[in-house]
Amino acid sequence: MIPVEIGVHSSRVVHFNEANNEEVLRNLLKLVEELRDKSTIRVAAYQQRVSRCYNKRVNPSPLKEGDLVLRNAAIADPTGTRGKLAPNWEGPYKVKKVLRPGKFKLETLRGKKIPRAWNAEHLRKYYQRRL
Repeated sequence: MIPVEIGVHSSRVVHFNEANNEEVLRNLLKLVEELRDKSTIRVAAYQQRVSRCYNKRVNPSPLKEGDLVLRNAAIADPTGTRGKLAPNWEGPYKVKKVLRPGKFKLETLRGKKIPRAWNAEHLRKYYQRRL
């Protein structure tokens, strides 16, 4: 009981009955498993709603071998020495190999290999203007 309830009687204090209290606690103990099951179902439903909302915004990358892409320059230079006015994207690069969906090996247009694999999140398709 909190100190405020001593001076100002709340409904909890007014309707308290010690004999009835024991019975109510026993009934609650019998219902614990049911309450746990309900909360588990509620959590699962919430997680499904969150994943559905997140997956609406995720676009599958339509990149394939031979496509031209730009890579995120901030990720390519993690030291942060690029400066404020440096371009955000660099390239174009050619997709040399699709390692698995969303992960690519790149090479320059002259055929020089880029040392690590790149995630589709850090790549953007490059569209050439035809004259």
